[in-house]
Amino acid sequence: MYKKLRPMDLFLRGLIWLSAGVTILMTVGILAYILVRGVPSISWSFLTTAPSELTGTIGILPNIINTLYIVLITLLISTPIGIGAAIYLTEYGGKSKFVKIIEFTTETLAGIPSIIYGLFGFMFFVVFMGLQYSILAGGLTLSIMVLPTIIRTTQEALKSVNPLYREAALGIGATRVHMIRTVLLPSAMPGIITAIILSIGRIVGESAALIFTAGIGVKMLKLTPAGVFEHLETSGATLTVQLYQYAMRGEDLGVSFAIAAVLVIIVLLINFATKRLARRFRCG
Repeated sequence: MYKKLRPMDLFLRGLIWLSAGVTILMTVGILAYILVRGVPSISWSFLTTAPSELTGTIGILPNIINTLYIVLITLLISTPIGIGAAIYLTEYGGKSKFVKIIEFTTETLAGIPSIIYGLFGFMFFVVFMGLQYSILAGGLTLSIMVLPTIIRTTQEALKSVNPLYREAALGIGATRVHMIRTVLLPSAMPGIITAIILSIGRIVGESAALIFTAGIGVKMLKLTPAGVFEHLETSGATLTVQLYQYAMRGEDLGVSFAIAAVLVIIVLLINFATKRLARRFRCG
């Protein structure tokens, strides 16, 4: 027999469906509005040229390159540190007070507004370390900002691995390091990839912290071995920073919506890649 639903149950169920529907409609509406306003302004020259007051061109290629630089620097620094910290907290730390303090601190850092990280990055990397406004200073600042996300997400992925896998590997004589490298990390790889992709999404969408550290420069990359490394020391505006600049001017909102559309497409591709990679590792 089916249990008869009470009026309050029906009301709460309807409220839940209504809330979900409103959320979906708002999200779809915002995305559709941005794409409708922005996609018509996107062209090949817009994506492959640099902005110039002399020629009157408006392009975002330097901003795309700067965004890729920031993403690579941030991941190269934060990913190994975050995964290593998560392994220590899960496999070696136990339930000591030290581990609880670290977990509490990590959760606190994850909730700090990005502008606070920007001010810290400005005072420490730009002023104290003398890096000036540069892509390197921005990447170092964002490395600290996304580190809590990588640590906590990776830690949860490691905890979700079946304990029998650990016991079986250790039972046949494998060392703890070998067990972590050959059993634990491959099993937790979907969660680790999710942590990395979520971090990429936050890096791509960040602007406040980068204005204080990476600056607003739009210098074009020199395609030479020396130029690739010298670009790290130059001021570089990412897509979100450039979007903020155009929006504040209020001269041509079409350009602002075009950059916003490019960012939306990038985020959608990142989410799509997350699901594909996670599914692929899970099936493998």
